[in-house]
Amino acid sequence: MTNNFTKFAKKMHAAQMSETVISSFKYFYDKLADGETGLLSRDTISVPDEKRIMDYNELGNGEKAPLEKLAVIKLNGGLGTSMGLAKAKSLLKIKDEHTFLDIIARQIMHYREIKKKDIPLLFMNSFNTSDDTLQYLEKYSRLKLNKLPLDFLQNKFPKVLAESLSPFEDSDDLMTWNPPGHGEIYMVMKQSGVLDMLLARGYRYIFISNSDNLGAVVDSRILEKMANDNIPFIMEVCYRTEMDKKGGHLAGDVNGKLILRESAQCPAEEITEFQDINHYRYFNTNNLWVDLQALDQKLAENDNFLQLTPIMNKKHVNGKNVIQLESAMGAAINIFADSHAVVVNRDRFLPVKKTNEFLAVLSDAYELTESWQLELAEGRKQAPQVNLDEHYYKNINDFEERMARGIPSLKHCESLNVSGNIYFGENVRVNGKVSISASRKEEELVNRTFSDGEYNL
Repeated sequence: MTNNFTKFAKKMHAAQMSETVISSFKYFYDKLADGETGLLSRDTISVPDEKRIMDYNELGNGEKAPLEKLAVIKLNGGLGTSMGLAKAKSLLKIKDEHTFLDIIARQIMHYREIKKKDIPLLFMNSFNTSDDTLQYLEKYSRLKLNKLPLDFLQNKFPKVLAESLSPFEDSDDLMTWNPPGHGEIYMVMKQSGVLDMLLARGYRYIFISNSDNLGAVVDSRILEKMANDNIPFIMEVCYRTEMDKKGGHLAGDVNGKLILRESAQCPAEEITEFQDINHYRYFNTNNLWVDLQALDQKLAENDNFLQLTPIMNKKHVNGKNVIQLESAMGAAINIFADSHAVVVNRDRFLPVKKTNEFLAVLSDAYELTESWQLELAEGRKQAPQVNLDEHYYKNINDFEERMARGIPSLKHCESLNVSGNIYFGENVRVNGKVSISASRKEEELVNRTFSDGEYNL
């Protein structure tokens, strides 16, 4: 198929994008034009080498971790579109009156205080989230450290018409661009000057995680292992369960190095094997630890961007089939020869992607500790499994309307399935495994306790 990169270069130059960003887009686009699919089949991957998988519970106590050399970065560019949001998801109130941003800020400030270490916190924002985030965080005057910026910005890539591989055009110019995926973080750190600033101030390591994962807190045991063994890249993984089978997994490549395969990179005929949690046992939490010196060296070797495995994300936009060229930051595990993964406990993976998870975290199944960590309530071993009818609960406004009078108690809930247009009122309690359905147009629950069973209202 015709390579139309010059059209994209013209569009990106007109948007005043840097040559580095344009070169990184060209790297992915040329692969697309050459017929590459971005798919990773069973012929090119295998189960990961267990010698590269560490058990968190076998790590040291972390007392000698070089915390003074650590910086923390939160990915905060998403608008929470899967929940119908038009603002940064991190601005949602998650516990009492505290937002994700409040908890993240207070976590790091508390940790600095007890450890007596100046650990900086930075956010990778998008142009959609930067202003609101920085404005909200103004109340935390002690958050910025060592003249480091509080945030740096993602770039954008032009969408590609699937049929002609030409730029997608639309009357709304914003619709013609897409986020390049969080794999761009490494290039953006260099491009923005953040990487050089961190190194110049004596920082050697970074811990990166999603802002909507409140389980991702600084862990000195992992940092100590990284420093002692001179490991350039560590990915935190968990054992896959049936809940996780549709998500990406860790694998090994033909050279024995670790590699990440996302669902969009799996051939259709291999989906069953992809979802076999006993074959591919580990999933990526998107909690990553990176040696800044090793990263700087790799960037220098590759024109300041990492040549990550492309994700060619197929979308349908305004009647047109388009391809969004993206990459995942976890894909960098394949860039560093001595990368490792560490199997962590599930409490370090607490994402809020949809209103299902949002309800679980809002409920009394979780408590906010004095150290500003979100933990399961006493006596709980795992989170309640919540499934809400997407017709009525997918959008955050619809969700909040149906929960306006009270969040149900899930402290003793194992699972909750809700089907139908149900409004939750005050003092609703759910115990054990419960399914609630309503066939009438609207149903309100008030002062009720549901225990093990199916309830048809």
